[in-house]
Amino acid sequence: MGGIFGVVAKENCARLLFYGTDYHSHLGTEQGGLAIFGPDGFTNSIHSIGQAQFKSRFVDDYRKMNGFMGIGAIDDDSPQPLIIRSKFGTFAIAVTGLVTNKNKLAATLLAKGNSFNEMTTGGVNSAELVGKLICLGDDLVDGIEKMQSLVEGSLCALIMTADGIYAVRDKLGRFPLVLGERIENGNGSYIVATEASSFDNLGYAPAKYLGPGEVVFMSREGYETLRLPGPKRQVCSFLWIYTGYPSSSYEGIGVEVARERCGRLMAKNDQVSADLVAGVPDSGVGHAIGYAIESGLPYRRPLVKYTPGYGRSYTPPSQDIRDLVATMKLSAVKEVIAGNRMIICEDSIVRGTQLKNYTINKLWASNAREIHVRAACPPLLFPCIYSSSTRASAELAARRAIEQIEGGQPSDLRPYLDHSCARYQQMVELIRKDINVTSLKFMNIKDMVSAIGLPEGELCLYCWQGH
Repeated sequence: MGGIFGVVAKENCARLLFYGTDYHSHLGTEQGGLAIFGPDGFTNSIHSIGQAQFKSRFVDDYRKMNGFMGIGAIDDDSPQPLIIRSKFGTFAIAVTGLVTNKNKLAATLLAKGNSFNEMTTGGVNSAELVGKLICLGDDLVDGIEKMQSLVEGSLCALIMTADGIYAVRDKLGRFPLVLGERIENGNGSYIVATEASSFDNLGYAPAKYLGPGEVVFMSREGYETLRLPGPKRQVCSFLWIYTGYPSSSYEGIGVEVARERCGRLMAKNDQVSADLVAGVPDSGVGHAIGYAIESGLPYRRPLVKYTPGYGRSYTPPSQDIRDLVATMKLSAVKEVIAGNRMIICEDSIVRGTQLKNYTINKLWASNAREIHVRAACPPLLFPCIYSSSTRASAELAARRAIEQIEGGQPSDLRPYLDHSCARYQQMVELIRKDINVTSLKFMNIKDMVSAIGLPEGELCLYCWQGH
């Protein structure tokens, strides 16, 4: 995935831009960048953050920056924000999401005489592609609308000109974009971000949640909607289950309380006997707290995360990096584990390899008596086509189990979508054996939707349903 942040202010905004962008570090692990507009025009700074935290990479850069407008990005793929000189004048651009028809769009532009800067990893920079698509329009707003009509997948963008910042949410609102206003003396100071959790500590409060496909222009004089929201939204359910920061809120629904509701519902539908409840840090903690509240079992910490050095093991693009992070970040508390029957709440089971190799094995090695895993969403059956989180069916634990059952991948997966079906139960049993736990249960899709609190038709459930 990734995150973007923008600010307009009366004074130098470099420090605010630096910290606001850093609050999106949980969404990406590879690339980070800042761009600012001020007395010296447009300047930007881009660094790899694959081997260092965002703050350490940019602390010297932001102190040299001076401007009253800025945008920042953290991403797993494209170095950004980019500065583009165009027929509309110079602008900086930052994007987040996944353009699934990127290669097709790039080929069309190349055939028309456009060119692209080659990234070191190969391929086309998503921010550069989106910038060039916008330049096909008669003006910036027309270009943004043309871009949105051409892009398949999901795309949110910030475009900074000398006059202000255009904030663009993706067509179906799969990923968030929130505008905030300063709590005190707020005239002329606004921010926009993927994560509303960045607001409080910066002294801002949410003023507007952008709707699907909405375009808002933000300047020191205020903000206005240039394109109204579309009628249909399908917000990514995984924001509440895993991706979002606990203090974030999407569509007015808090992440932590949604996770607690997930845990409560899992406990209501469970009859297992245990001595304690725990969450796999950090994203399983909210689910586990809800389970403990509902079940009356004590919440304890058999696993603790070494937060200062290691981020998420789900987001890095390569398996060897994911494995390294998973190995190093969790430590077992042997005195809590030994001899106990434990319920371990996990946000999801995607590939299953990290849970098995770097979590469950540590618990058994510390003499756990029983390990009962409870996942806060159904088995993932389809790679996401709107974000870069999962990349192939073969990576998914559920698909590997189905292949064992069927001797290959069946054309009809519907029996594996119904938690009351025998084949679904057979799939879960194979996953249980593979990750080596005493018992395994997944939350069903109806309860997950109920815990989130939006109507099913307003949520993206592609990972579980394939549509």
